[in-house]
Amino acid sequence: MSFKNLQLIKPLLKGLITKNYEIPTLVQEKTIPLVLAKKDIIVTAQTGTGKTAAFALPILQLLFDKQDASKKGKKIRALILSPTRELALQIEEDFNSYGKYTNLRITVVFGGVSIDPQKEKLRKGVDILIATPGRLLDLHKQEYINLNFIETLVLDEADLMLDMGFINDVKKIDRLCNSEKQVLLFSATIPFKVEELAKSILKNFERIEVTRNSSVAKGVEQVIFYTPKPKKIELCLHLLRNSLKGNILIFRRTKFGVDKLEKTLLKNNYKAESIHGDKTQLARQEALSKFKNKEANILIATDVASRGIDIQNLDAVINFDIPNIPETYVHRIGRTGRAGKKGLALSFCSADEKNYIIDIQKLINQQIDVNQEHPYLLDPKDKPEIHKRKGSKHKKGRKSEASKKKKRRWY
Repeated sequence: MSFKNLQLIKPLLKGLITKNYEIPTLVQEKTIPLVLAKKDIIVTAQTGTGKTAAFALPILQLLFDKQDASKKGKKIRALILSPTRELALQIEEDFNSYGKYTNLRITVVFGGVSIDPQKEKLRKGVDILIATPGRLLDLHKQEYINLNFIETLVLDEADLMLDMGFINDVKKIDRLCNSEKQVLLFSATIPFKVEELAKSILKNFERIEVTRNSSVAKGVEQVIFYTPKPKKIELCLHLLRNSLKGNILIFRRTKFGVDKLEKTLLKNNYKAESIHGDKTQLARQEALSKFKNKEANILIATDVASRGIDIQNLDAVINFDIPNIPETYVHRIGRTGRAGKKGLALSFCSADEKNYIIDIQKLINQQIDVNQEHPYLLDPKDKPEIHKRKGSKHKKGRKSEASKKKKRRWY
């Protein structure tokens, strides 16, 4: 199937050519016709599946068809809610790329930066607004935003939106919008609270599930390193010195942990940048830009700050801290090994995190390989039972030469 088969208009097809998009992804193939048919939908899809285009393209088409009738107005007709500033900026960039030949007015508003330039853009008129909930409500309170004419409302990364405490804001924004609007909800996972929210604001909705949350790309090689918590930084430095190359994304659980690791890596002459919620928007954008432009090859981030960031050609992901939610692990490592390429996912597990590994392995329905030959092994008495894949070549006793070579790749 091609994008032409999805009945997209010529200006959008022209925009897709400039992005070198030829064949729609599964989420786009399933979603675009339903959005064009004005259906409410819930889409379960993870980052990297092409979900932004799945809602951006049909929204652009629906608004373009009515463009002549609304040229003189300044009505916001489509609203996309994003939980983070980085994701909001990424969505705006995608909308501008796809809608390059439509002349539709697109802008983004978010907190952490001056509000005045955003007010000026809104004064000039906007067709499509991408926003974080807090800044949107602030601008609405100051009467710079009117949501009475919203035709389509998109809740992107709904699970993260609720995890960050935006549920009341989302419900308020829903009430402020036109009651006859179309609602599109996208989420990597559909926990109970997301299900409840969907039932309260969507009407006669249809469900689309593109990939099970437990799926891991075949090209991603996963390895666990059991190690004491105080030795994690030394293990990280050991791997960087001896084996890990290329662009590396490291996840830490806390902002303090991100800062601490960044200082250590910089002290050891590594080109590292970091992003987390306490950094200014400018600092976060500069860090991401340096990483994308290869001025730095290591990016350290918390899950919240990194959600929705589009990073191409990522060689490895390191779970410096094991996530306590199994789906988060799948989301993290899904950033490497994209488009059929190979990728690495390394996890540093201390004794108190071993139960998280058990939950992760249950979710993905596989046992993750364990590296037992690094110099910072966990004390045997604290070491969880090591499960090996059925049919694994890693047996007790003498290892084959091929097996030894494979192990040495991590050193």
